[in-house]
Amino acid sequence: MSWEAASVRVMEGSSPGAPPLQTLLGDGVPTLLRGLARDWPLVQRGLQSPQSAMDHLREHYNGRPVQYSWGDPSTRGRPFYNAGFTELNCEVRRGGLDRVLEELASHLDDAHPPTYYVASLLVDQCLPGLRAAGNDLDFSDAGVQPPPSIWIGNRVTASCHYDAPNNIACCAVGRRRFTLFPPEQIANLYPGPLEPTPGGQAVSVVDFSAPDLERYPRFRQAMQAARSVVLEPGDALFIPSMWWHHVEGLDPFTVLVNYWWSSMPAWIPTPMHALYHAMWAIRDRPEGEKRAWREVFDHYVFGPAPRAGEHLPAPARGMLGEIDEMRARQLRAMLIDKLNR
Repeated sequence: MSWEAASVRVMEGSSPGAPPLQTLLGDGVPTLLRGLARDWPLVQRGLQSPQSAMDHLREHYNGRPVQYSWGDPSTRGRPFYNAGFTELNCEVRRGGLDRVLEELASHLDDAHPPTYYVASLLVDQCLPGLRAAGNDLDFSDAGVQPPPSIWIGNRVTASCHYDAPNNIACCAVGRRRFTLFPPEQIANLYPGPLEPTPGGQAVSVVDFSAPDLERYPRFRQAMQAARSVVLEPGDALFIPSMWWHHVEGLDPFTVLVNYWWSSMPAWIPTPMHALYHAMWAIRDRPEGEKRAWREVFDHYVFGPAPRAGEHLPAPARGMLGEIDEMRARQLRAMLIDKLNR
């Protein structure tokens, strides 16, 4: 990068394989967990050589085809858009992971290799023995069982984006640089189209390696709020829900394993559904109406959860009360009925 960012908080002494989730969630700030995954066989094999790490992955691969992004050398390892932001600059391909690893191995010494990026592949679907071999974190004390995903590629840059779930990202092979921004920086990061997207989520259109501050002047404010850290193999990073993060692979072969989990029960859907609905129903209304609806949302949604119904007897609160699984089903059925009219 051509600009400096503040450092990410570092937490030393975490038990290898067991993240301190309650502390992390309570503090709600990005945190480097140094050496959390250092005992993983995949990490140790990667420290020997890229080929050894690839062999370890092959040992547990079940032959199931995988989806990956491919781009010619002009993409510079950055799955992104064409000049008009109407199409992606990489192809989506399907094939064997063993073949992808062969291609990656053949370009390890290239100064400008093609882009290869296997993104968000569920470990248990294609590498079912990898966790049992010791490449896993222990979330049992926290009462959650997030399924891990694996990311395999070369010097790939995942453009700055946010994820709704909480995230622990483990750097298994190669180094990765993370640059993070708090959620309130969204406007200063200039998000691109909601569709298509390089990875299923809107990304910042700013080129972090050479920010065009004439075209994107508010990025200066984002830069002041940025935090950055380089993860070495075996390090892990806690990324709180909704924090923006820009991820750069720094070595010719890189592998990351991450764990996403929600703080909400399964019957509470992603807020992205509400965002799309609000854009449809509210965004283009006259400003006076939008201000009024902002007050309504502050009252019913963004204020304290019990406030809207606290003056009513519990049996009369209906949707203003706590939303349990049964109430969630009723809400879903009501919305489907209304949207289908």
